[in-house]
Amino acid sequence: MHLTTVWFLLIAVLWGGYFFLEGFDFGVGILLPVLGRHPDDRMAMLRSIGPLWDGNEVWVLVAGGATFAAFPEWYATLFSGFYLALLLILLGLILRGIAIEYRNKSEDPVWRQRWDVCIVIGSALPALLWGVAFANIVHGVPINAQHQFTGNLLTLLHPYALLGGLVTLSLFTLHGALFLALKTDGNVRHAARQFATKLGAVAVVLAAAFLIWTQVDTGRAATDVTAVLAAAALLGALFANLKGREGWAFAALGLVLLLAVATLFGNLWPNVMPSTTSAAFSLTVRNASSSPYTLGVMSWVALFATPIVLLYEGWSYWVFRQRVTGHIDTVAATTGSA
Repeated sequence: MHLTTVWFLLIAVLWGGYFFLEGFDFGVGILLPVLGRHPDDRMAMLRSIGPLWDGNEVWVLVAGGATFAAFPEWYATLFSGFYLALLLILLGLILRGIAIEYRNKSEDPVWRQRWDVCIVIGSALPALLWGVAFANIVHGVPINAQHQFTGNLLTLLHPYALLGGLVTLSLFTLHGALFLALKTDGNVRHAARQFATKLGAVAVVLAAAFLIWTQVDTGRAATDVTAVLAAAALLGALFANLKGREGWAFAALGLVLLLAVATLFGNLWPNVMPSTTSAAFSLTVRNASSSPYTLGVMSWVALFATPIVLLYEGWSYWVFRQRVTGHIDTVAATTGSA
């Protein structure tokens, strides 16, 4: 297998891991005013992702770094053409991170309420815009012979891309609800399961419409299979949630996100950024890649570093596997250990 193919697959894996892990972080933040009616409930929700959210963000940094090193032409065109959209995502991530860290610096309810609003905005904005960005990447954007993006922000906001944004927004929110049902106890747990049932119907409709549109537009036989499997996993997640099988529901929704990424990257191959101006101007794994020497060095580094990162990530989730309750949060807050 050529190294360009290996790195294309590795970047797809990194984005799949990011959407799986950061997806429920976004969902918890979005659901803060919906399920966190009581201060103890909001604290329980935030503590459920407290030890994990910043580690989950590392996946997008690695994905961006891998794209820069393995496919510099892709990186340059993507980050220059999608500059405003990616800037808004970055601002949302910064706002969310600051809000999570600062909200507990004061016991003042107004102080915490304002930072909670920032958490919601900082979670919802990236959840929406990541879908818009990836829908555009798969669908194609205007690129000239010099591999320069010739559109603007409005060029990216067409119906297919906006539908993609709504899909990621709904799926990440659903993922967050299922995570809270798995990770918390008490009021939040039961409210999260009920909300997931309601939101699931909306997510199914949006996801089905997006997958059908995608397969009609850019699909191929192999990705027809992954698209069908994604739809089946989504239905399985909702069924497991109805039966109270919270672990299975969360895992199945995670599988949906992984299969969705596989479908999008499968449709993209061998392009990395199709051009709607002319197919001859499209960026591919060949014309956008680094030199074989660079890819070779990166491969050896990834071979040794990736298992270490995965082991550490898995260990972190194992250590913080216990459920979180509002009662525990209240005790921790009064003893100064929160």
